[in-house]
This record gives sequence, C-alpha cells and structure tokens, in this order.
Amino acid sequence: MDIRQLKYFVAVYEQRSISAAARQCCVAQPSLSAALLQLEQELGVSLFLRLPKGVTPTEEGDKLYGHAGKLLAQLASLKASFQAPAAKVRFRLGLIRALGVERMSALLREFSQQVPGLELHLVEPDAPCDARIITPAQQQGGEVLQPIWRDRYLLALPPAWPLSLQSQLTLDDFQDLPLIKRTPCDAWDLLYPQLSRRNIQPALRADIQTIEYALGLVSAGVGCALVPDFDSLLQRSDVALKPIAGLQLERTIALAYRSDNAHPALPVLQQLCSQSSAL
Repeated sequence: MDIRQLKYFVAVYEQRSISAAARQCCVAQPSLSAALLQLEQELGVSLFLRLPKGVTPTEEGDKLYGHAGKLLAQLASLKASFQAPAAKVRFRLGLIRALGVERMSALLREFSQQVPGLELHLVEPDAPCDARIITPAQQQGGEVLQPIWRDRYLLALPPAWPLSLQSQLTLDDFQDLPLIKRTPCDAWDLLYPQLSRRNIQPALRADIQTIEYALGLVSAGVGCALVPDFDSLLQRSDVALKPIAGLQLERTIALAYRSDNAHPALPVLQQLCSQSSAL
C-alpha cells in the first residue's frame, strides 16, 4: 500500500466515479483502476461496488476512507511544516458559467497545489485577468486558445415522463414541451433557430442561469432542460438524459490567454489544461 493508491482511493470515494477521479488526479483511467485493484488485493476486500453509473463504497470502503483521509491530511501537514512560507503569487482567472463544479474544482485544486503561494482570484470573464476559461466564440483579439474539454448537450427529462422512455428525441417532440431555459446556454442558441424554422414552440416554464437550479426543476417535474454531459450528471437517477436526433449540440471549453503573457504561474495552468484535455 502506498500514498498514491490512497490518493486515488479517496478521489474515487468522493467522486463516486472512476472516470471522474482519473480526471481529478490527472491520470489515465486504466492506471487508476489498476492501482485501485491492487489496493483491494493487498487488503483482501472489495472497496467499491461497480454500478452501471459510477461506484458506491462498501462497508470496508467507508472504513478505509476514514483512515485514509486522516493519513493524507497528516502527510500534507508534515510536508508543510518543513516548507518556508512562499511568496504570494496573485493570479486572476476569468470563468464563464456552467463549467462543471467537480472538474473545475479538481483543476483549480491542482493549480493551487502546484504553484506555491498562489493567491487565486476568480472573476467574470470580461474582467481584467491573467487568463480565461471560455468558449471559442468569446475569444478576443491577441488571445491564444488551448482546448480543455468538449461537451455534448443532452436533454434532461423527469424520469416519469413518457418521453424519457425514448432512446432519443426529435425536434417535433419539442412542440408544447415544458421547457426550462438557461441564459446563457450555447445549446439553446443552436437549437432555437432549428425550432423556429419548423414553427415548433416549446412551453417555456422558467428562464434561469444555473445548471443546478435547472436540474432541480427537472427533478421536480416542472419541465426539461438542456445540460452538458458532465460525469456527475450522467450518474444521477432523478433525471433522464436523452440526445436530440440529427443535431450536434456541442461546445468546446478552452483556456484563453494573451500570447505575450509572461505570468510565472501560466505555464502550470497550461500543463494542467493539457492533461485534462488528454483524459
């Protein structure tokens, strides 16, 4: 048993997903799975039950999590006690909405850990900043784009609705369909012209800003909503996620920075974004 295995175990336990944990740890999924299997073999127990959507910890997994969390915290404290206080490194990062809490938290945690003394300020994407995480449509003159993630949009439906039994939806299904619209939403900007050309009119039930509120309304049966295919959403059982036939509702998320940017922390963020893109 080693520290690397315990870190991977804790990531899987907290994410409830091997693929999401691999992204958080910036490693290939097969490598993480192999380390987890080796840990289970060394302990002689199963730590997780593998499900169609994610994993759930066993009683032994719950037991190990308590010990592993304390051990990793003690190790971090031990390392910190031998390190001299680092000079503050101020970095302003502009973020658009709906980037995915889990994957952004993992990226920013790694960024903070790899840049000693990092003082991270998260700002609106149009505010003065050292770098931005945006879509290509928001690129400004003089900026370089480095792709990080590519998201596909699905329609989230209440599981009790008859439409949730279909493998996919058609544009005709949107006629009078109760809809929760998000503003802004790249997928809606692509879908709405298609509906208008066919004179198809959904029944708008709400116009909100966040994915979390949209999913809450979907789960409550208020309506359906377009959402990105984040791992954490694919594991939810309180909504049904369906593609829309004949439409490529996708977006690219990229790191944007000026080509003459010489901030000392930027190369670290570039490398982490490159690793996230490769997973």
